[in-house]
Amino acid sequence: MNKPLFQSPGDKKKLESTVELTPRFDSNGLITAVVTDYESGELLMVAHMNDEALARTIETGQSHFWSRSRQELWHKGSTSGTTQQVHEIRTDCDQDAIWLKVSVSGANATCHTGMPGCFYRRIEIAGGKTRLVRDAIDPLFDPAEIYGNKT
Repeated sequence: MNKPLFQSPGDKKKLESTVELTPRFDSNGLITAVVTDYESGELLMVAHMNDEALARTIETGQSHFWSRSRQELWHKGSTSGTTQQVHEIRTDCDQDAIWLKVSVSGANATCHTGMPGCFYRRIEIAGGKTRLVRDAIDPLFDPAEIYGNKT
């Protein structure tokens, strides 16, 4: 078993006032990471980090995550070329969520669909029916050209 890279958080009250980074990973060893654009503040994506992904993000200044579907560490942009340069990392009051403020390079598309961000549809309710309505923007790249059939 790998040695944890971060100290155990301990007392919740202490978490709210400590200057030590002691993230509260869930029972699967993950913490939620919210990613926004550094300049505009636009929400780009939500992902998960394990302790290694968080440590690599801090060390390299580029976003790393844990892929739950592939069960592997993932450097954002290693396949697509749309990397995320981290400008600021924040954690919430009880250290169970991470917020990354990033600049996106390459095609400026964060989502694997080629869209600028992952939240390109809104939920609307009309006539008692719920549906998704896509924003009036086009993908910035063709996912099939980048990923083939891996998406």
